[in-house]
Amino acid sequence: MSARPSRIATLTEPILYSFRRCPYAMRARLALAVSGTRPEIREVKLRDKPAEMLAASPKGTVPVLVLPDGQVIDESLDMMRWALGRNDPEGWLAGDDTALIAANDGPFKQHVDRYKYPERHASDPVEHRALGLEMLRLLEARLAAHPWLCGARRMLTDAAIMPFVRQFAAVDQAWFDALPLPGVQRWLREQLASALFAEVMVVRPVWRAQG
Repeated sequence: MSARPSRIATLTEPILYSFRRCPYAMRARLALAVSGTRPEIREVKLRDKPAEMLAASPKGTVPVLVLPDGQVIDESLDMMRWALGRNDPEGWLAGDDTALIAANDGPFKQHVDRYKYPERHASDPVEHRALGLEMLRLLEARLAAHPWLCGARRMLTDAAIMPFVRQFAAVDQAWFDALPLPGVQRWLREQLASALFAEVMVVRPVWRAQG
């Protein structure tokens, strides 16, 4: 886990620097919420990152979790596993498929970005949409056998991957809805309709340091 000492002043509760729509921050918030961890959530503007966040994690990406003892966790999967290691009431850690998550975070995420932002990457969006679809077919095969990716209930792997499938689907929702992938569509729909997802997607004003 990439928690490391920091010179952040002692806190009474964790601080989470987050961006509401970022899939990495989204999955971190899901695990924090299900674990019962209640950090102070500081919504940031990615074009105007607060100095406090950059002091904690100079790489400048969200999420960043500053613990009460001053340690910093700045990788979303480490954050999920840290929170669930403290309290895992739904048994999410029993469904931590590192290989499937790596396929999501590597090839699939690259295709999502090049499908969603072709002008940024000088890419062919149709090509990358087709390549991203290969990941969805892999998920569909899993979901044909079980309601969730690792069995009969939602676990860490579902929460870790869902925000990226959500991002992929939202580029062209009508196209996604017409795909012959009923398992993936049901799996995504159920998570987006959950009380947990509503909790972590509350709109917050951009955080500003006081004084």
